[in-house]
Amino acid sequence: MLKSPFPGMDPFLESRWPEVHASLIVYARNQVNPQLPSDLQANIEENLAVYEGDVATSIRPDIHVSQDSSLTPSNEGYSIATVAAPLLLKRAPHPTRHIEIIDQDGRVITAIEFISPWNKVGSRAREQYTRKQLDYINAGVNLVEIDLVRQGSYVLAAPLEELRPEQHTPYMICVYRDQKPDQFEVYRAPLDKPLPNIPIPLRYDERDVILQLQPLVDQCYHDGRYHRMDYTAEPRGKFSKELTHWLDERLHSEGRRGK
Repeated sequence: MLKSPFPGMDPFLESRWPEVHASLIVYARNQVNPQLPSDLQANIEENLAVYEGDVATSIRPDIHVSQDSSLTPSNEGYSIATVAAPLLLKRAPHPTRHIEIIDQDGRVITAIEFISPWNKVGSRAREQYTRKQLDYINAGVNLVEIDLVRQGSYVLAAPLEELRPEQHTPYMICVYRDQKPDQFEVYRAPLDKPLPNIPIPLRYDERDVILQLQPLVDQCYHDGRYHRMDYTAEPRGKFSKELTHWLDERLHSEGRRGK
């Protein structure tokens, strides 16, 4: 299997995030389903996030989205002046898929979110995502948030101010259990170590399912043939000076970047 030059998350995958995200969702669903009790099922659900500049909004997939290609400025009432031709920029819809574990009655037990830049970039995007968080929590749903992107601001449900600076890592995972509503579990994911295995809570009397993140990313990297990516460029998202230096040294040592 072709492997990334990084032991854990590959920061360069963020440049291909729409397809990486879609793959991670499918692979995670496939990994979780065989571990579930027979009356539970992991399904892939979908919204659409629409970028306008650095702002994203979310709509349900059963709403038809269309663009009027016949947009033409009207000249009615203007006998002399003409209207300048505009630059037409598309509103770019992105599917925001997530996993919901449901019972036989369709009740959502646990939601699994792989955070995307369109959840984190722009105040409206973050507001939309945090409303979604609250909807799950208020409905008594377990919530697992996996943040493997560096663009944008922190959006996990766990309060960032409760973590000491030395506890911060480039990537982080948050697990909220409905049976422990005053507690968040935070799993750290350093750049220089393999991604952790994380628990997926189910109902009160049931054992957690284990989601192995590193095999998901490894499979995604292999299946997408991402070894062809340009590692001479800089990854998207910001890293500290120390991590930027480590990243550069790692790529040199792996033969992906020249001296």
